[in-house]
Amino acid sequence: MRAAFRTSFQLIALPLLSHSHTKPLLSSSSSLRFIFSSTSPLRSSVSDSFSSSASTPPSPFMEKQFEHFKAQLEESGGVRERIRSVVTEIEAVNRMLSSCLLLVHQSLPLSEVLNKANNHTEMIKGLFAKLAEILKEGPGEYYRYHGDWRSETQTVVSMIGFLHWLETGGLLLHSEAEKKLGLDSSEFCLDVEDYLTGLCFMSNEFPRYVVNRVTAGDYDCPRKVRSFLTELHTAFRMLNLRNDFLRKKFDGMKYDLRRVEEVYYDVNIRGLASGDSAQEKGNVSQEQAT
Repeated sequence: MRAAFRTSFQLIALPLLSHSHTKPLLSSSSSLRFIFSSTSPLRSSVSDSFSSSASTPPSPFMEKQFEHFKAQLEESGGVRERIRSVVTEIEAVNRMLSSCLLLVHQSLPLSEVLNKANNHTEMIKGLFAKLAEILKEGPGEYYRYHGDWRSETQTVVSMIGFLHWLETGGLLLHSEAEKKLGLDSSEFCLDVEDYLTGLCFMSNEFPRYVVNRVTAGDYDCPRKVRSFLTELHTAFRMLNLRNDFLRKKFDGMKYDLRRVEEVYYDVNIRGLASGDSAQEKGNVSQEQAT
C-alpha cells in the first residue's frame, strides 16, 4: 500500500512541481486537497487495493480452523448461559437462607430457625445437582466454569458452616460440607479454597451472635465461641497462604476473634458467667494484662 502511495504521488505531484517555475498551477494546500480528493487517482488506486485485499477469502486450512473455534465458542457460551441460570437460582435461595440466619440474632427458638434454614439447604443441594448434570456433558471442564459459581459456593459454605456450629458446636468438615451440598469429589467437588474462604466468612457472624446472646442472658456463649474461633484460627495458621484473597479473609478472622475475646473478658470480669473458677478468672486477668 505504501509503494502504491509513493508511485501515485510521484506520478501526480512531481509533474506539478517540475512546472512550478513556469506557471504556478496549484498551491501546496491545493495540491494536497487534490491528491486526497474523492476524484484523485491516488485515492482510487489505494481504495481499490484495500478493497481487494479485504475481500480476499482465507485459505481453506485457516477457514477450517476458525470454523472449529466458532463452534467451540458457541458451545461454551451455551453451557455458560445454562450455568448462570442455575447460579441465579442459587443466589436467590442464598438470600432466603441468609434471612433465616438473621433470626438467630433474635429471641426465636433455635430449633425453629434451624428447621427453616435446613429446608433452604435442601433446595441449594438440588441446584448444585443441576450444575453437576450440566458439567457431566463436558468431563474435565470443572475449572473452566468454576468461576461462575465460586462466590455463591463460598457464601453457601459460610452459612451451612454456621448452621452446623449452632447444631453441634463444632467445625463443619470439608467432607461433611460436600455431603450437605450433594457434591461428588470425583465429578463435581467442593474446591478447597472455596471451603476455606467460606469458613473465613463464617467467622464474621460470631461477634454479633455473641453480643446478642449475652444480651439475652446466655453468659456462657462467649466462652464457647472464643474456644472454637481460637482453634480455627490456630488451624489456619498451619497453612502457608499466599498474599491473595484467601489470605486477606484469614487476616480478618483475627479481628473477629478479638471482638469475641473482648466480650468474653467483660463477662468474666463482671462475674456473670456461671461455673467460672477462680483460676479461670485469674487467667482472664492475666491475658488482659498481657
